[in-house]
Amino acid sequence: MSDSASSRLAAYYEELRQHHLGPLWNSIGSMMTPEPSPRAQPHLWRWVDVYRYVMEAGELVTPDRGAERRVVFFSNPGFAGLEPWGWGALTNTLYAGVQLLRPGEKAPAHRHNQSAIRFILQGTGAYTAVEGERIDMEPGDFLITPAGLWHDHVHVGSEDMLWLDCLDIPMLYQLGVMFFENYPEYNHPITHPNGYTTRRYSASGLRPIQDHDRTYAPQAVFKWHKTQEVLDQLTQLDPDPYDGFAVEYINPATGQAAGITIGAMMQKLVSGQHTKAHRHAHSAIYHVFRGDGATIINGVRFVWHTGDTFVIPNWAWHEHVNTGSNDAYLFSTNDGPVMERLGLERCEAHPENTQRVEREFDG
Repeated sequence: MSDSASSRLAAYYEELRQHHLGPLWNSIGSMMTPEPSPRAQPHLWRWVDVYRYVMEAGELVTPDRGAERRVVFFSNPGFAGLEPWGWGALTNTLYAGVQLLRPGEKAPAHRHNQSAIRFILQGTGAYTAVEGERIDMEPGDFLITPAGLWHDHVHVGSEDMLWLDCLDIPMLYQLGVMFFENYPEYNHPITHPNGYTTRRYSASGLRPIQDHDRTYAPQAVFKWHKTQEVLDQLTQLDPDPYDGFAVEYINPATGQAAGITIGAMMQKLVSGQHTKAHRHAHSAIYHVFRGDGATIINGVRFVWHTGDTFVIPNWAWHEHVNTGSNDAYLFSTNDGPVMERLGLERCEAHPENTQRVEREFDG
């Protein structure tokens, strides 16, 4: 192309920009990539650091109207500079953080159209109330707070309570459909008897007839002792080659993911177990409930211990290994339900079953 033609084309592009227009022919390569190229990066947060900052927040901040919740959230370094949504995003669709509720505290009631799930990390004596149901929280429990339902948190015990929150905030922010509303009173009244959820869903495969048309999971809590019992039974059988002995939390009324837009899983790796490598279109956030091990993500070895949190972006090769002498339990959340409903989910096995480790993650 001649100099004059190049100058004319450059001037043309500038005029397009001034009129908020653009040329597809020299942009299609970055707009439509051959395979997913997420901005999110694999990363790991040490529990020793997260716990220190969460507990310090307990001395500095009180959950109240306006502040609403005392949470320290994880921020993916790949989204730096994309405030406000990128500041609190772990993946393109998911947010996660650790919430602290101290004895005697009450977090005010509100509702929003973001779906939320919670995984209890430590402590006893607190409960969350969702649409009039009191749900007592214990370590290892998995809870859901469906979009649009009133909910609050109350601590009537004597130990600090910590849990992992995961919401689909980044996805809704980018879609431009955020809604949030405070309840007229500080707390929402309890209208159901204790154990309401567990009484109604006391056996798998049996559904109360009133829940035939439920769009959200009517089972509000999945207790740890039941989850561990199922995993122990699975351990007597053959493991999944990519995830070990793993179970998904599902909506017992529909068989779909417990969170409409957020999937969740608990997996068990026995000592020495090393899974095969694969990748999938959905992203995932992992929290190490118990154990020691490592996850290799795109050739980088992330060594983890109890309490650590790490993120696996979309379409990233990954495999897990339990390097400890005890069983390891990994809780994870993902945006698989979104990918499946949009027809975007895809999985691929690594051609060599395992990756070559190129370096260690150093934080």
